[in-house]
Amino acid sequence: MANSLAINDRDLLQLVDEARNLALDYWREVEALPAFPHTSGEETTALFSRHWPEVGLGHNVLQDFSSIAKHSRPSGGKFFGYVFGSGEPVGAMGDFLSAVLNQNVTSWRSGPAATAIEHTVVGWLAEAIGCHGFSGTLCGGGTAANLMGLAMAREAKCAANETGAKPCVVYASEEVHMSTPGAMALLGIGRQNLRLIATDKDFRMRSDALERAIAEDRSANRIPIAIVATAGTVQMGSIDPLSEIAAIAKRENLWLHVDGSFGALAAIAIPGQFIGLEQADSISLDAHKWLYQPVDCACLLYRDPAAARLALSQSSEYVQSFSSDPVEGFNFFGESIELSRRFRALKLWMSLQYHCRAAFREAMLQDIRHARLLTEIIARHDELEIMAPVALSAVCFRHRSKDNEAILRHMIARGRVYISNAKIDGQFALRACFVNHRATERDVEAIVTETLAAAAEVNS
Repeated sequence: MANSLAINDRDLLQLVDEARNLALDYWREVEALPAFPHTSGEETTALFSRHWPEVGLGHNVLQDFSSIAKHSRPSGGKFFGYVFGSGEPVGAMGDFLSAVLNQNVTSWRSGPAATAIEHTVVGWLAEAIGCHGFSGTLCGGGTAANLMGLAMAREAKCAANETGAKPCVVYASEEVHMSTPGAMALLGIGRQNLRLIATDKDFRMRSDALERAIAEDRSANRIPIAIVATAGTVQMGSIDPLSEIAAIAKRENLWLHVDGSFGALAAIAIPGQFIGLEQADSISLDAHKWLYQPVDCACLLYRDPAAARLALSQSSEYVQSFSSDPVEGFNFFGESIELSRRFRALKLWMSLQYHCRAAFREAMLQDIRHARLLTEIIARHDELEIMAPVALSAVCFRHRSKDNEAILRHMIARGRVYISNAKIDGQFALRACFVNHRATERDVEAIVTETLAAAAEVNS
């Protein structure tokens, strides 16, 4: 019987060639595209909602790509929204090749090369941020990494896997990412047991307020288990005082998890701002942010693999390893919430070696210089003001007299730059975040030019 899904060599070559040309054309033209597509929900629904055909399209299926690209947010040098990397092309080719290999990286026996490569790139990341000797696993995003880090904290300090979650308390700053309260809910600890600690004028967790909160909970016979410090808050990039918090965690026998999804990788370029990171028990970081990799590519690092296995290990007869060899008997599902896992490490393996550490370091420093340049340009305009200190590469600012929310809507509609928003001390802020290896000084200047142009379109 013929294989109904088989593709002959000639047709496969045509598909690969056409896909290659589409990618090359996109990368060549990406800077000429608007920063956000001129589209609507009605238009995209009409374009892409269709019945699954009974007769296949063959290679004509690629004809949709130009329309898909036209209605997608381009990953060019004009994008400064959120904390989202710019899709380094060698990494994209690594993603393609990992899909070709189609490895299920559950363990060494199901993906020998993939397992060895993931261990290697995790080691590279740990060593590069000053955490030599940490282990870890790649995962989809910082949300998954933070969930696993807090699961480890809970099992190490207030075991719940066998008998269920018990009342306990976790501490984080008022600027904590929403994934932490989400993890509290998913783990059964409960959002009400997340203590939000006040921040200082630089939006960093106050150590004195943290100590007070822990003391109050202990005096009320509650059980503190963990502190979540942030290395790069999502809104303005503030870095909590990691050494001070680590000292408190050690003294109070608490797990220290650092949410470094935004900033931890910047320790490659500016290590002096991350002193104390190496004292954490677990750290989340995102290579699809400040290593510019195609999404998704996050990582959870941890000091003790035994703690990961205690919290996350699952087993069954059908996944039993028959090897006692420490390499050949290794499984990722013992240290991760995922069983099926794709070969995320290949893009990092390729991209980090194609370039070099110095190249990524310089790209990060360029992002930081761009953030400083933006603050300097804003300072030249009396109608604009900076709303928060610039610790890393996120700049929060506003127009002093116009409706900033309306300005943002106009800027996105104009399509020349894309920025996002934040809420600083209860006020709406415009926010530009630099984790973009394609951005130029001209793109930075356009942020202010477009802000003023959009403001002119907004009634006072």
